[in-house]
Amino acid sequence: MSNQRTAIVTGAARGIGAASAARLAAAGMNIAAVDLQEEHCRDTVEQINQAGGTAAAFGADVSDEQSVEELVQRIAEQLGAPTVLVNNAGVLRDNLLFKMSASDWDTVMNVHLRGHFLMSRAVQRHMTEAGWGRIINLSSTSALGNRGQANYAAAKAGIQGFTKTLAIELGQFGVTVNAIAPGLIETAMTRATAERMKVPYEVFTAKAAERIPVRRTGKLQDIAAAAAFFASEDASFISGQILYVAGGPHA
Repeated sequence: MSNQRTAIVTGAARGIGAASAARLAAAGMNIAAVDLQEEHCRDTVEQINQAGGTAAAFGADVSDEQSVEELVQRIAEQLGAPTVLVNNAGVLRDNLLFKMSASDWDTVMNVHLRGHFLMSRAVQRHMTEAGWGRIINLSSTSALGNRGQANYAAAKAGIQGFTKTLAIELGQFGVTVNAIAPGLIETAMTRATAERMKVPYEVFTAKAAERIPVRRTGKLQDIAAAAAFFASEDASFISGQILYVAGGPHA
């Protein structure tokens, strides 16, 4: 079994999760790439391994308690006790409130909030035993409110409160807990939002860039870099923080 640190990245099949997994692997960590289906992470894992890193794919439903417990046990046995967790798995079920179904609400809450809770609870045991750990949660600027995303905004705001509470509880064990709140990042989810709004993607991103102080939209590497920093030794005195990676100031 490797002496390297093991990092779990959920939602690692593509987008922010895949980019964060690659960045943490480049920093020398073993990577457990997790998505709903193991095969969805094949490309992520192959790219890391071909670059000289160590990664393995795992399938699990982060909103299911038994699935999460079994997942973390498999990862610990195969790659080593996980001491870094990037809670990135997420879904969108956007709609205006009067059109939003209870299922749309529950699905988003379960994957985001329940998923963050279950994964963090399962992994913190390994972190506290090691006396070192990093939990990195994915919030969003949508936590400040966003039309058509009552469910997503509520979940992402909840993640911020969850992050601050875990930082208080786990700090004495050498575990830091922080959240990244991306602004508009060019991902498949962003493209889905443009489609929902019936706006061509290029127009959508160009208009968004006009409202961002640095005059560009975010890239996957912008978020991966923030995750790598929070996972590093350099961030050992930073905990309970919400970092808005959005090209400009936010609350």
